[in-house]
Amino acid sequence: QVQLVESGGGSVQAGGSLSLSCTSSEYTSASNCMAWFRQVPGKARDRVASIYMRDGRAAYGDFVQGRFTISQDFAKRTVYLTMNSLKPEDTAMYYCAAGPFLRSVDYCPTRFHAYEYWGQGTQVTVSS
Repeated sequence: QVQLVESGGGSVQAGGSLSLSCTSSEYTSASNCMAWFRQVPGKARDRVASIYMRDGRAAYGDFVQGRFTISQDFAKRTVYLTMNSLKPEDTAMYYCAAGPFLRSVDYCPTRFHAYEYWGQGTQVTVSS
């Protein structure tokens, strides 16, 4: 059973930066994509960014607009999300997730239901 442990998050003023990290207990073919999702109450869980652990290919949600960077340390089984130029609308619970790389389409899943493993979530609050 893959376990994900998140750290980081917190509160920051608009325009500020925060970093999140997520460490996986193991690397498997069912968890070779790692991603960050976010969710606000009453809304769907949206993918923020994803990364293919084997080669570091990254992808982002449209709303990121170059402000966030996902990166990895493969040896440590850890992914990082560096968030710059934060906006109040970035306020959400952020979740780390792990799931399988989709070989049929050659990218990591974008939808939350494709990810089997989840972290406990960490709150990010951006004040105006």
